[in-house]
Amino acid sequence: MHELSIALSIVDLASEEAERRGGVEVRSIHLRLGPLSGVVTEALLSAWELAADGSAVAGSRLVVEEVPVVVFCPTCRDRRQLASVQHFCCPDCGTPTPEVVSGRELEVFAMEIVEEVVE
Repeated sequence: MHELSIALSIVDLASEEAERRGGVEVRSIHLRLGPLSGVVTEALLSAWELAADGSAVAGSRLVVEEVPVVVFCPTCRDRRQLASVQHFCCPDCGTPTPEVVSGRELEVFAMEIVEEVVE
């Protein structure tokens, strides 16, 4: 299950950022994940607690935003969202569409943190 190693990498990244910001508390880490990334969302979420346990991000949530597969159709000359990752053809005209615009993402794009307010 390579999702555990991916979860551990995300924990390392988020922990380093929390430390860089002075040891802030991390509430959640937001991730964009495409179906072509090779990562199973449920397996990654399942591995999250184990990976985060005992780290600077323990108790935080991993929030996954699923990104659809979007391709560029050379016939329609526009971007189209695929109905299925098993059928790389334009859903409008049926033209084979090998140019993937999105759907490969595995990207941490935000962290929700709590900074202590000093009065």
